Amino acid sequence: MSAGTDRGTRFLERRLGDWARARLPGGVVEAVMFVLKQGWAALFGGLFLIAIVASRAVWSEDWALTRYDGLFLFAVATQAGMIALRLESWAEARVIFLFHLTGTAMEVFKLAQGSWDYPDTGIFEIGGVPLFSGFMYAAVGSYIARVIRVFDMRFAPVPPWWVLGALGAAIYGNFFWHHWVWDARYLLMAATVLLFGRTRVWFRVSERFWWMPMPLAALLAAGAIFVAENVGTFTQTWLYAGQGEGQPVPWGKFGSWYLLLWVSFATVTLVMRDALMRDPWRPDGVAAADAGARVGASP
Repeated sequence: MSAGTDRGTRFLERRLGDWARARLPGGVVEAVMFVLKQGWAALFGGLFLIAIVASRAVWSEDWALTRYDGLFLFAVATQAGMIALRLESWAEARVIFLFHLTGTAMEVFKLAQGSWDYPDTGIFEIGGVPLFSGFMYAAVGSYIARVIRVFDMRFAPVPPWWVLGALGAAIYGNFFWHHWVWDARYLLMAATVLLFGRTRVWFRVSERFWWMPMPLAALLAAGAIFVAENVGTFTQTWLYAGQGEGQPVPWGKFGSWYLLLWVSFATVTLVMRDALMRDPWRPDGVAAADAGARVGASP
């Protein structure tokens, strides 16, 4: 992120913090700021989810533009707006676009395998996959890039980046090869815990740093995406194989998104490696080991 964008974000954060601290107790301020900053980090995904729900409610088959094409144009405009307003840097946009491409490639493959279906059609599509679908993956990449910045995140200790890259590549490959050979998803899930079970995600809400284990952070993020998936199928934007109208998304997709988050994280940290620490990190000079157990705060 450019210096100008960073100053604008910090100014907004200070104003929100001053407003909350003037009206709320300290512990409540932390909770309120956490929610507000999470929403700010998920700006692209939140706007896109609103567009999915709103378009389902108002779109008419008589309109010249199909709903899928409308969602695609909305996503393109939103992405362009975020870059123009310096809410994302060009470097971040490029790696998010890379995740967009890999997500679209997987969509084309999975659609051909009958894993899910898009009931409507549009002009902007490849192999039957509407191009707006790639922005669902881009929304995840955008969230990860922004949440790292917004919360001043540090990940420590972590293995060398090539380990994360190899894990991400193996997870991505498994989404393809499990259709023909052994499904290694549970082995890959175990690998995320084995390799990153000691890794703490340090994040600053307002004045204090907090932390949680990295696999737990990934589980919580996967849970939020799983809710969004249910919104997508409830609005008939896409449906999974065997999923009837009004039925929830199969629970197996929760694990799929947990794994896909690691692919997104590996992709985004191509340009955000400063957040990755090989050794235990010391927030504000306080040893990580002294900051408490599980989810805790630095003194």
